[in-house]
Amino acid sequence: MARVCSICGKRRSVGHNVSHANNKSKRAWRPNLKRVRGKFDGRVKRALVCTDCIHSGRVQKVA
Repeated sequence: MARVCSICGKRRSVGHNVSHANNKSKRAWRPNLKRVRGKFDGRVKRALVCTDCIHSGRVQKVA
């Protein structure tokens, strides 16, 4: 399963670790995803959702 937010589509972004000697190596920033039960398109199901979407109220959580 891809680590992508099912609401906003946020995914990993890539860049470099840069050392003091200016050496560069690849690295990735991963989104903070949580598996939540929520109402999506009128149905209750589980989805991977980023915490930005949870805090902003874009997800209607179900107990």
